Amino acid sequence: MAVAEDGWKLQVFGQVNNPLELTLDDLRTKYEPVDQFITLSCISNPLGGDLISTQRWTGVPLKHVLEDAGLRGRTGFIDIRSADGFHETLDVATALRDERIMLAYAWDGLPLTVDHGFPLRIYIPDLYGMKQPKWILSLEITDQPREGYWVARGWDEVARVRATSVIDTVATENLIQENGRTLVPVGGIAYAGARGISKVEVQVDDGEWQEARLRAPISGTTWVIWRFDWPFE
Repeated sequence: MAVAEDGWKLQVFGQVNNPLELTLDDLRTKYEPVDQFITLSCISNPLGGDLISTQRWTGVPLKHVLEDAGLRGRTGFIDIRSADGFHETLDVATALRDERIMLAYAWDGLPLTVDHGFPLRIYIPDLYGMKQPKWILSLEITDQPREGYWVARGWDEVARVRATSVIDTVATENLIQENGRTLVPVGGIAYAGARGISKVEVQVDDGEWQEARLRAPISGTTWVIWRFDWPFE
């Protein structure tokens, strides 16, 4: 879905005292930019699939835009509409409570690509991508929730990220010799949305579960990289 920056404006209207029309330049300059390292996964990503990635997102907390629009109350719902006809609903109370919820316009220091939502998309922690519209055109504040695009088609209404762990590599070319044993490095990622990962365990065949080592994540909303040196027998 290609949306040209020229002529594009984010409309914020409905139950607000100060309806807004914000250009992309307005979002970049009128609000202090916020960076977050974030992992996002598609709900249809198969185990070990590539519909998951981690980037540095840049944007503005949705809360700040809502406050500038002059909400008539601290309850209600935000109907998010996209240029491709996609839509999703977020409750106002959640948006005001969690400043991690952001309107993002850049990834890794560059404008969003067309495929990933240029000029504007939203990030909502702990949810799959199906709840996070791209190519956003408008935010309407309403007093009643509206079913999101995929929810109306029978998909999960909450779409909360499920915990998953994946083996990405078995490094047979980097064997380790230690105390007369041969160790095979095995590694991958584990992800549980914004809930984080406290432990990863590995089982070989029907053996005991053994704890892997975790690399400290770069933020509380990214995947964790894990490693297990398997004593080969």
